[in-house]
Amino acid sequence: MTQRRTVFFVSDGTGITAQMLGHSLLTQFEGVQFNQVTLPFIDSVDKAAQCLERIERESLVGTGTPIVFSTLVNNDLREVVRRANAVFLDFFETFIDPLEAGLGIKSSHTIGRSHSATDKQEYKQRMEAINFSMAHDDGASHRELAQADVILVGVSRSGKTPTSLYLALQFGVKAANYPLIPEDFERMQLPEALKGCRQKLFGLTITPERLREIRNERRPASSYAELANCRYEVERAEALMRREGISWINSTAKSIEEIATTILRELKLERHVF
Repeated sequence: MTQRRTVFFVSDGTGITAQMLGHSLLTQFEGVQFNQVTLPFIDSVDKAAQCLERIERESLVGTGTPIVFSTLVNNDLREVVRRANAVFLDFFETFIDPLEAGLGIKSSHTIGRSHSATDKQEYKQRMEAINFSMAHDDGASHRELAQADVILVGVSRSGKTPTSLYLALQFGVKAANYPLIPEDFERMQLPEALKGCRQKLFGLTITPERLREIRNERRPASSYAELANCRYEVERAEALMRREGISWINSTAKSIEEIATTILRELKLERHVF
C-alpha cells in the first residue's frame, strides 16, 4: 500500500528555494505519495501562527506526521512553526551556522534575499534575457541575433522554446531558437539568417516516435504528425547539423534542466543562478 505524506514548504520569500531543495530530497524515496503544499511570504508572527495551525490540522487527518521544509530566516518565526507536530527540516539552521563559523562573520538574517530584485543589474539582465528569448522564439525575428548567447536549432516541437525560456529565466542567458524546416533539408544548408552565427548554434533532436506523439497532440491526423514525416525531418536535421559541425543533444528522455546544463557546459557560457 502506497504511503501518503503531506509536505509543507515554508518560506519568508517565494518558497522556491525550499521547494527545490526539498523536492531533491523527496525524489530519493520511492513508494511514497507526497501531497506538496507551499506556504510563501511567512514574514510575521501572525502569519507564522496561521502556518502552524495549517500544519497542525494536517497532522490530525491521519495520513502520517507532516514534513516541513523551512527556509525561514527569522528565529522568532522559526520557533513558532517548529512547535507543529511535524518532521521539521530547517535549511537555514543547517547551513547558516557552519557558514558563519567558517567565514568568521554573522549572517545578516535578512528576509527575502534569495529571490528579490535588490540587485538591480542582475535583475535587469534576467528581464532582458527573457524579453530577448520571447522576441526570438521560433525564428520570429532575425534582428539582433548577433546579441544571442546561444541559438537553438532543430525540427519543430523538439523542445527549443521551453529550453530557451528556461535558460533566460533561470540563468539570464539570451537564448534564441530557430526551426529547421523542409526547405532547409532540400537545400541541405542552414537558413541564411544563421550563417553568420555558427559559433552560437546548438542543436536539439528527438526520436521520431516521440516527435510524432507531441505533434499529434497539436495537429491530430495531419501529415505534419505522420511518423514517416517525423523520421524524414529528424534524419535530415541531424545530417544537416553533422555537415555544419553543430553539436546537439537528444531531448527525448532529458529534462529541461539537463538540456540547459549541457548547453551551458558545451558552449562554456557563464551561468548566473537567480
